[in-house]
Amino acid sequence: MSNDPLVIFTPSGKRGRFPLGTPILTAARQLGVDLDSVCGGRGICSKCQITPSFGEFPKHGVTVSDTAVSPINAVEERYDRIRGLKPGRRLGCQATVQGDLVIDVPPESQVHKQVVRKAATARAIVMDPATHLYLVEVAEPDMHEPTGDFERLRAALAEQWGIDGLTADLPLLARLQPALRKGNWQVTLAVHRDHTGGAPRLIDLWPGFYEGGLYGLAIDLGSTTIAAHLCDLTTGEVRTSSGIMNPQIRFGEDLMSRVSYAMMNPGGDAEMTAAVRTALNDLAAAIADEANLDPRAIVELTLVCNPVMHHLALGIDPVELGQAPFALATSGSLSLAAADLDLSAINAQARAYILPCIAGHVGADAAAVALSEEPYKSDDLMLVVDVGTNAEILLGNKDRVLACSSPTGPAFEGAQISSGQRAAPGAIERVEIDPVSKEPRFKVIGSDLWSDEPGFDLHTATTGITGICGSGIIEAVAEMRMAGLVDASGLIGSAEQTGTPRCRPEGRTHAYLIHDGSSDGGPVITVTQGDIRAIQLAKSALYAGARLLMDELGVDTVDRIVLAGAFGAHISPKHAMVLGMIPDAPLNRVTSAGNAAGTGARIALCNVAARAEIEQVVRRIHKVETAIEPRFQEHFVAANALPHATDPFPELSKIAPLPQVSFNTGGGDGAGGRRRRRPR
Repeated sequence: MSNDPLVIFTPSGKRGRFPLGTPILTAARQLGVDLDSVCGGRGICSKCQITPSFGEFPKHGVTVSDTAVSPINAVEERYDRIRGLKPGRRLGCQATVQGDLVIDVPPESQVHKQVVRKAATARAIVMDPATHLYLVEVAEPDMHEPTGDFERLRAALAEQWGIDGLTADLPLLARLQPALRKGNWQVTLAVHRDHTGGAPRLIDLWPGFYEGGLYGLAIDLGSTTIAAHLCDLTTGEVRTSSGIMNPQIRFGEDLMSRVSYAMMNPGGDAEMTAAVRTALNDLAAAIADEANLDPRAIVELTLVCNPVMHHLALGIDPVELGQAPFALATSGSLSLAAADLDLSAINAQARAYILPCIAGHVGADAAAVALSEEPYKSDDLMLVVDVGTNAEILLGNKDRVLACSSPTGPAFEGAQISSGQRAAPGAIERVEIDPVSKEPRFKVIGSDLWSDEPGFDLHTATTGITGICGSGIIEAVAEMRMAGLVDASGLIGSAEQTGTPRCRPEGRTHAYLIHDGSSDGGPVITVTQGDIRAIQLAKSALYAGARLLMDELGVDTVDRIVLAGAFGAHISPKHAMVLGMIPDAPLNRVTSAGNAAGTGARIALCNVAARAEIEQVVRRIHKVETAIEPRFQEHFVAANALPHATDPFPELSKIAPLPQVSFNTGGGDGAGGRRRRRPR
């Protein structure tokens, strides 16, 4: 093995060893990392900005010292002086490798921008937000009845609208008198009244009659992506949705890696808090700009997230979530000033509502999914699966609801995959394999054409074919199983065994070739034995979590399955069942809910009664802790097979009978035939 420093890029996860003194931009290009540059490495364009991270990274197996990257040089100093670099940023064309490095490529430095697949789902919501507008006519001051302007404003609001006890912070009091006089003693107030019956709070005011409207943000803060929906607080309309990568990825792709980073690096928790708060501000500013909206009009936000993200967003060290009994600092809902979260890109007096966590590693995102899908009101036994880097699973009906969190890891997001990448234009997102010829065809993000259709090359000329994202790798593995290229144990067959030269030797195992772009300088995209293993580990954790909840209720089947999140919107139920990601069920009883966590956040944003409802519901949801349940390990091992070693799949056999092939000759060390450990 080379002694050259190891360089790891996030969020792509691509890594390689490079000699001392290698420019980071050069390393990125050699690895196929999506890092922009148009000035030929002269430090002029600034498009190659990167962020080195320092400290211990157990997940990556490296410790990055402060000297692992070259000192800032004269070119960077000049650029910073004239145009400015964000704190911690470097120019990739100027910074060089001096030791093991973890490098984050921020969204603005990527050529192919991330596609965050968490669009808003249409939903009828009874509109009753916490913040409303009120036009108030205030009595003019009278020397014979000396009262302050605010006191007369408060009295007028009570008399004209029945709202008593208005409170206001000092910055608003300072603006009150000019507004009253400019509006000829008429003002429009934005007043926040939550569901707890607390004192109404003045959020903003305008002279005279204000017609600009009020808006709120519903934010789904995920481990990998952050999605936000800008909602009109009068109509409930989603004006626009947007998303960015969670910059905490550079500290660890999964939750426990981030907890470990906080444990092993003093101040690491504060570093991650600062990163995510900066990202939230950037997202809020971008979404307001996209909607051509004054950020001051955004007066509220709701936030849903898993417990580790919850603690880091709040500025709480998540160390206790890294060890049993997985104690939360607080599990209840929180209503606080957005400024307490350092959110400066919206109204200065905006309020934030954070949904309650359920318990342990089952967080506010699971509560939001429950609010959206309402299993607690269902006559049918519902299994709701929200898959991301961490899976949230709910099972129940109107009698009882169970919940658990399952550590699927980032493979479903395209990470830890040999040709994997995040969802971006040029990434393979759909795959089909002919069961007779064994030939593949595929679609890439940004084109509606299949690769074997006329015009495909022209349509993809701009983006190219750059890699394979999460939905693509899931479909690829499922299609390989249906085409007889992979056996039930997960082992890829040889060319002789499968009848196709696309199954190529790779060390002691084999890989299946999907696309070879090497003749044009593009990537060779394959599904390797390691990729199969990563998907097996992820899907086994998911299935084991669902099966554990079914055991708890004493059932072997469910009436309905709801697939939530980006996974639910982009993966067909058939492919999910072929892999054994979900239990067997009739396909017409498997539906997609889209971004259910985001929908739950929108419901809580637009209806204060929903906040009271979910706070009551979470007290009735019983959490099952997978980390300490022995049966989880048993289910996990059995679920390694495709689709499963022991559980029957009669409904699947009706629509997709799987070839009975076996490629395990006993000599390989691939996925087949070995017992696997549960992912940490």
